[in-house]
Amino acid sequence: MSTHQRSPRPKKRRGERVTLKDLAGHLKLSPATISLVLNQSPVAAGIPDETQQRVFTAARELGYRPNYIAVSLRSRRTNSIGVLVPEVSDPWAAEIVSGIESHLLANNYHYLLTSHRRSTQKLLQEDLELLTQRAVDGMILVATELREPPLLPTVVISGHMRVAGLSNVVIDHDRAARLALTHLKELGHRRIALFRGQPGSSDTEDRSRAIFKVAASLGLEIPPELTLQLSGESEDEVFTPDAAYQEGYAFGRKLLARRVRFTALFAFDDASAIGAIRAFLDAGLHVPDDVSVVGFDDIQIAAFHNPRLTTVRQPLREMGRIAARVLLERINGAEKSDDKFVVVDPELVVRDSTGPARVTRPSRAKRTK
Repeated sequence: MSTHQRSPRPKKRRGERVTLKDLAGHLKLSPATISLVLNQSPVAAGIPDETQQRVFTAARELGYRPNYIAVSLRSRRTNSIGVLVPEVSDPWAAEIVSGIESHLLANNYHYLLTSHRRSTQKLLQEDLELLTQRAVDGMILVATELREPPLLPTVVISGHMRVAGLSNVVIDHDRAARLALTHLKELGHRRIALFRGQPGSSDTEDRSRAIFKVAASLGLEIPPELTLQLSGESEDEVFTPDAAYQEGYAFGRKLLARRVRFTALFAFDDASAIGAIRAFLDAGLHVPDDVSVVGFDDIQIAAFHNPRLTTVRQPLREMGRIAARVLLERINGAEKSDDKFVVVDPELVVRDSTGPARVTRPSRAKRTK
């Protein structure tokens, strides 16, 4: 039996909170000692392990919960981060958020997640104001461009505008384009169709610029009649992952309807690539025998789709972790630069949807109703 004396349990009315003072009186320790232990302060390393265990056990038995509002008022911190994504259910965004979450939770931070659903700049500003009103310590924006300096420490993932007070984590699009297009050229492809990204996507312009630049340097053709821009719209005005696959399918059919020769498609993302593959298969074509397809991102389904998708892998979870790390460094004053630009290398993952170019032309596929 422990030789330490404890006071009787504090008597509280139902629903009444057990305070730090109550816990201190129960254990006959100072409130400061208990606070150091519960907050796992570095100073607590000098407190005996037995005492620390007593504190945790009593806090659990008495149902003690810290008053986070009071703590945040004293420290001017809430240990919470606002995360804004284009669409919560998007598998691409979900991978990034998973990386953000793992780093934040490991550092005793929580996050509030919301989506702007590719809304207008005015509505986007309202979302940012909403997060600010929730007293977050900083924000991480996914594929969302800011045009003005933010009020809080902010990191943008896949944002390419340099704005004062803003840090960025981006993929190296020039390297990504060279990896994918060199692969297609080595397979004998010379005329390539392209799905450009949605107008509201922060990656669209930079990725397209890189693709056209690299294609020209490799002597590859991406003619205007084989270049289609995804709209990011759906019939019910709510963009979902299913809508991305459906749009890829519709644009695959559009390519074939133009009756223009091409042997490969480089899609803006994996969802539109997978949708296009289904359109090609329904039109009587074989992938990759008649047409090769390359996606972008390497979402989980890419490795299990039939055929398995060749794609440019973005290290999405790692990008999320990097963004969270940079943001916390800024919040805690460890990162002196507030406009850090982190460029992440992509990787080409070759699977079954690409193969040697053949003379067979996609435009000769059977007509579909």
